[in-house]
Amino acid sequence: MTNQPEAAPPQTTGTDLPITAAAPKTKSRKLTLIPLIFLIYFEVAGGPYGEEPAVKAAGPLFAILGFLIFPFIWSIPEALITAELSTAFPGNGGFVIWADRAFGPFFGSLMGTWKFLSGVINIAAFPALCIDYLKRIFPIFGSGKPRTLAILISTAFLSFLNYTGLAIVGYAAVGLGAISLAPFLLMSGIAIPQIQPRRWVSLGQKGVDKDWNLFFNTLFWNLNFWDNVSTMAGEVENPRKTFPLALFCAVIFTCLGYIIPLVAVTGAVEVDQSLWETGFMADAAKIISGQWLKLWIEIGAVLSAIGLFEAQLSSSAYQVLGMAELGFLPKWFGVRSKWFDTPWVGIAVSTAIAVGVSFMSYTDIVSSANFLYSLGMLLEFAAFLYLRVKMPKLKRPYKVPLAPAVLVVMCLVPSVFLVYIMVIAKKTVYIVSAGMTAAGVAWFFLMRLCQSKGWFKFERVSGEEEDEGGEE
Repeated sequence: MTNQPEAAPPQTTGTDLPITAAAPKTKSRKLTLIPLIFLIYFEVAGGPYGEEPAVKAAGPLFAILGFLIFPFIWSIPEALITAELSTAFPGNGGFVIWADRAFGPFFGSLMGTWKFLSGVINIAAFPALCIDYLKRIFPIFGSGKPRTLAILISTAFLSFLNYTGLAIVGYAAVGLGAISLAPFLLMSGIAIPQIQPRRWVSLGQKGVDKDWNLFFNTLFWNLNFWDNVSTMAGEVENPRKTFPLALFCAVIFTCLGYIIPLVAVTGAVEVDQSLWETGFMADAAKIISGQWLKLWIEIGAVLSAIGLFEAQLSSSAYQVLGMAELGFLPKWFGVRSKWFDTPWVGIAVSTAIAVGVSFMSYTDIVSSANFLYSLGMLLEFAAFLYLRVKMPKLKRPYKVPLAPAVLVVMCLVPSVFLVYIMVIAKKTVYIVSAGMTAAGVAWFFLMRLCQSKGWFKFERVSGEEEDEGGEE
């Protein structure tokens, strides 16, 4: 690591940048399978909180079909690609490494910009979401200074929790996941006698226009970010075996966690479609069972938002660490805490940017995060396919078992969806995303200038290109 003299030197895999080394075993505990599954779960979902706007936007039938079909055209392909590339390049940095290996340092840096900013923008949504549920119990947090202070204090506290260690965050995610999911499973069981299947085929109320922008952004936001965990590969115990299994379990876990409560509530409750806003699941619990279950779901929503915040802050912070180890950022960006061995600079930078964009509306936060993430995913799909051609003999402990033509289709279908998400974005999202992309390009050349002038210290990789990692 950049500031740990006892760490192993970076390993090279046939390109000009290293695969980053893992954290020293003497100072940090490695992530094992179960905590990794729940960290992935919280990177992506954290429970069915936030799926309600899909019903508001397009009615019960399209919402159910969306959460049934979308995982096959989006979640599963992204998880498969993450499993292959994370096991081939198991280091902190994840998708930054993949883009660099495929297209060079400029695209590696640009990938880092897009994914990092989409991540930290997304982080800003979770304290706000947490407070939105809390205000149902404590109305004082509904607006004004109490709401602002609550968001700032909760952000600072959750960032400190992240600082205490990734293993702690991982095991906390297990507990948070169990507590936040339990009321939905209970509600779904209680709802069974009240279900009327005819409600599932409803296309929505007459006279209510379909809001496809809201519908697809809701699906996308609830089922993306599978590759974010790749930035922490250097912190995982035996990543080449653990990653594929963890991703497989997390995909099943996440999809069932969305579809079961959605089917139960849409079948058991018939209310005005406009009421299906974020947080309606708590109101539905009261209708189905009573006030006690509503309160449990509202508490669960707060815990889920905590898990989401911690998981995504971890991936953003370790991405900063990985980019410093790869030479994209000055070495001091990779400084770790002497007490907890966590990348405290990455945590501080990620938290500061998240607070800075928290003034944006919840909808604009989600849409901007989706847009930047879409740009990064288009580059990621291209890198995945190109690496299959460029490095055919690279050791891939897990390899997606599909023919090249099928792989192209697997990447093309979600790419079309990504383009659609970008086309339907609002003007504000275009302005924010264009400005951040321009800043990312300028940052790359600024870092190159700093390297050439010696203004900051960067990781240097000596030696010529090596082989591609050996025969498979």
